[in-house]
Amino acid sequence: MLDPRPDPVPAANTDIPLMDLPSGTSARVVSVSGADSKAPADVGRRLAELGFLPGEAVRIVARGLLARAPIAVRIGTGTFALRLFEAACIRVCPEQPQLP
Repeated sequence: MLDPRPDPVPAANTDIPLMDLPSGTSARVVSVSGADSKAPADVGRRLAELGFLPGEAVRIVARGLLARAPIAVRIGTGTFALRLFEAACIRVCPEQPQLP
């Protein structure tokens, strides 16, 4: 039987929700929207005000121990704790590791 879980690092040029990005993997923000029915209407605006803008580099630095726990995200020089529904509103494109 095939493993239904996605690959640890998605292929290049595919965007995924920030919450699905593996910890420590660098990515670029593709879009931010509060279109998720679970998210408040102003969540996209609030995330943009924090610096989650298209083209910005982002990385998950830590995850909570529980499945619904917040994640710590570094963007620019700041580190923010995001709830999972907020992270689901941010689409990112993982960056390929640079070879030496």
